[in-house]
Amino acid sequence: MITQDQILQIFIQEAQELLESMEQSLLELENDPNDGDHIAAVFRSAHTIKGSAGIFNFSAIVDFTHILEDVLDRVRAGMLFIDADLIALLLECGDHLREMLDVIVVEGTELNEGALKREQDLRNRLTAYQTQTEPMPESPSHNSLNIPAELPVNTQDHNHVASQFWHISLRFGPDVFRNGMDPLSFIRYLKTFGRIVSITTLCDTMPATEIMDAETCYLGFEIDYDTTVDKQTIADAFAFVREDCLIHILPPHSKITEYIELIHNLPETNARLGEILIASGALTPQELERGLNRQKENVEIKGTQPLLGEILVEQHAVETQVVDAALEKQTRNKEQKSREGSSIRVQADKLDKLINLIGELVIAGAGANLIAQKSRDPSFHEATSVVADLVEEIRDSALRLRMVPIGEIFNRFHRVVRDVSNELGKNIDLKITGAETEVDKSVVEKLSDPLVHLLRNSMDHGIEMPEQRVSLGKSPTGTLSLNAYHESGSIVIEITDDGRGLDREKILNKAIERELVSPGTTLSDQEIYNLIFEPGFSTADAITNLSGRGVGMDVVKRNIAALRGTVELSTTPGLGTQVKVRLPLTLAIIDGFLVSVGSASYVVPLEMVQECLELNDEIQEKGEVDCLNLRGEVLPLIHLRKQFNITDSHARRKNIVVVRYGNQKAGLVVDGLEGEFQTVIKPLGKMFSTLRGISGSTILGNGAVALILDIPLLVQKIIDRETNQNAPIKASLH
Repeated sequence: MITQDQILQIFIQEAQELLESMEQSLLELENDPNDGDHIAAVFRSAHTIKGSAGIFNFSAIVDFTHILEDVLDRVRAGMLFIDADLIALLLECGDHLREMLDVIVVEGTELNEGALKREQDLRNRLTAYQTQTEPMPESPSHNSLNIPAELPVNTQDHNHVASQFWHISLRFGPDVFRNGMDPLSFIRYLKTFGRIVSITTLCDTMPATEIMDAETCYLGFEIDYDTTVDKQTIADAFAFVREDCLIHILPPHSKITEYIELIHNLPETNARLGEILIASGALTPQELERGLNRQKENVEIKGTQPLLGEILVEQHAVETQVVDAALEKQTRNKEQKSREGSSIRVQADKLDKLINLIGELVIAGAGANLIAQKSRDPSFHEATSVVADLVEEIRDSALRLRMVPIGEIFNRFHRVVRDVSNELGKNIDLKITGAETEVDKSVVEKLSDPLVHLLRNSMDHGIEMPEQRVSLGKSPTGTLSLNAYHESGSIVIEITDDGRGLDREKILNKAIERELVSPGTTLSDQEIYNLIFEPGFSTADAITNLSGRGVGMDVVKRNIAALRGTVELSTTPGLGTQVKVRLPLTLAIIDGFLVSVGSASYVVPLEMVQECLELNDEIQEKGEVDCLNLRGEVLPLIHLRKQFNITDSHARRKNIVVVRYGNQKAGLVVDGLEGEFQTVIKPLGKMFSTLRGISGSTILGNGAVALILDIPLLVQKIIDRETNQNAPIKASLH
C-alpha cells in the first residue's frame, strides 16, 4: 500500500517537473509571445500545482498560485499581452513557487521574512495585471462577447450538424464557480484559434429567485464555431472544467467524409474501436472514457453490456457513419491488445542498490570463474562462462536504466543565460546540440554546478558588449554553444563562445603578480591559459556579482576531477574560447584491462586501451627509456614500477599497454597482461584521497584488491614532462 509520505514525494517530484516545464515555456514565449501552445502549457502547470497542493492542504501555495493562475487565464483568453515585463514577473513567480516547495513541503517550515516580503511584492504586481482594464485586440464586448445572439442549430440524422460549422453544446456544472473557474473565460479562449459564429445561452435550469444560490452556476451554452483546428484542440480548451461539466462537440458535415477516409488510411494495427476513432480525430480520449464508463455502469446495474459504438452515438460523441467505418477497419485487423510503451518512476536509491548488488554479483562471478579455471573441469568452466555472459548482460541493462539524456540539465541553462545576459546588458543566444546524448544520472546530478560556472565565465569574460562587437565587425548578439557527444567510452561536453578569447599577456602578468609563476619562466600558450584554473586566480578588473573573487574555475576543475574527468581549454584571440569537459559514461561498473607489476595488480579502463606490445630485449637492455618511436610516432612511456615505487623483483619480460585519452597517447610499461576484467569501481577512503594516478579500486575474483589507474592524470603528467624537457627519442620499437 502506498503511504502518505510516498504520495507526498510523488507530488514534490511532479511539482518540480511542472515548474521546469513552466520555465521552459516562458522562455520560449520570449521569442514568440503569441504561441498558444506554450501559453496553455504555462497555465496547465500552474493549475496542476494548485490542485495538487490543495489535496495536501498547502494553503500558502494554493493562495499564491490562484492569483498567478488568474493572470495566466487572462493571457490565455487574450485579455493580456505577453511582454518582457510580464515574462520576467512570471519567471520570478516560478522561482518563488520553487522556494515555497523547498521550504514548506520539503523542509516542513514556514517562509522567512525575506521570502514573505518578496511574495507580497509579487502579489502586488500580479494584482496590477488582474485589474488591468485596457482594451485588448479581439476583446469581447461587455455584455454579449460581440457574437450574434441566437442562430438555430440545424441537425442531420440527429447525429451531426448540417452546416459547415462545429457545434459545441456546453452544460457547466453547479460547482464551477466554487472551483475558481469563470465559464466565460473558456468561451473567450475559443476565440484565440477560431470564430464564434453564434451563441445561445440556456437558462432552463435557472431556479426561482428566492432559492437561487449566487455561487452556483445554472447556465448552459449552444455555440456554432468556425475553426480549422481538430476536435481534440477544441476539447482541450475545456480541460480544466472537464470533470465539472457536460460537453458535446459535433463536427461540421464536411468532416464526416474526412474522418472516414482517415480511418481507411490508418496503418494495419491491432487497435480497438475507441483507439481507431481517436487516431482519426473523430473522438477525444475524454469522450471515449465517458462512453466506457457508461458501458461499465450498464454491466453493473443491468447485467448487460451494450456495444461501445452505440453508446458513443447515443452520447452524440461521434456519428453513426464514422463508427461503421471504424468497425469495418477493426474487422480487417487482427484483434488483440494494443502494445503501448509505458514507464514507471523508480527511486534513485533503489536503482543504486540494484547496481551495487550487480557489482557484488560481478565480483562473485569472477571468483567462480577463477575456481573453474583451476579445476580444469570443462563442463564447470562452460557453466561459469554462460553465467558470466548473463551477468554482463544484466550489468549493461542495469547501467542503461541510469542513463538519461544530458538535455535534462542543458535545458535549465536557458534561464541562466537569459538572467545573466540581462544583468550584464549583453545580447546572448544559447545554442544546444547533442541534448539526446545519454550519461549516467549520477554524473548529471554533479555536473550542473561546474557547467553553470563555465557558462557564466564565458558570458562575463568572453562575450563582448554589443557596441564592442559591432565595432569589431561581429553581430551584436553573442553566441554561446553547448554540445555533447560520445567519444571513446567517454562523454565530451563543449562550451564554446564567439567572444574576445583569452588574453595571454594579461593572464601571465596576473599570474606573476600573484606569484603563481616566477618572472622569466618560459611557458607555452596552453600552460599560460591553464593558469585560470589555479585557486584564487582572476583577471577581472573589478569585483561584481559574477566575477572578480577568484572563485570558480578552480572549483570547476576540482569538481570535474572528482568525477574522474578532465577539462581542456583552447582559445583564439578575437574569435572565442572553447572549454572541453571529458567524463566517463558511468561511475559504477566498467570494462577493464588487468595488468600486473610485480605482485601488484592494476586496472586500465578498456575503452582507453589502443593496443598491447612486447618490449623487445634490445630496448630493455637500455634501461628505463622515456619514449619510443612507434611506427613513426613518438610515444611517451609511463613506467608504473617507478610511478608507484614498486620494489618487487623485476619480470624477465616487459610489456607496453598503449592508451589514448582524447588526442593524447602514452605507453604504460608493465610486467604482465592479465586480460579483460569486469571492474566494479570502489571509491578510495579519505586516507588515500590525495593519491595521484589512482581513481579507485576493485576486488578481484581471488579477493585481492586491484587499483584503477587514473589514465587522464597519468597521460597529462607525462605530456607535461615531455613538454618541459623536450626529450629526444631514445629508442625505437619496430
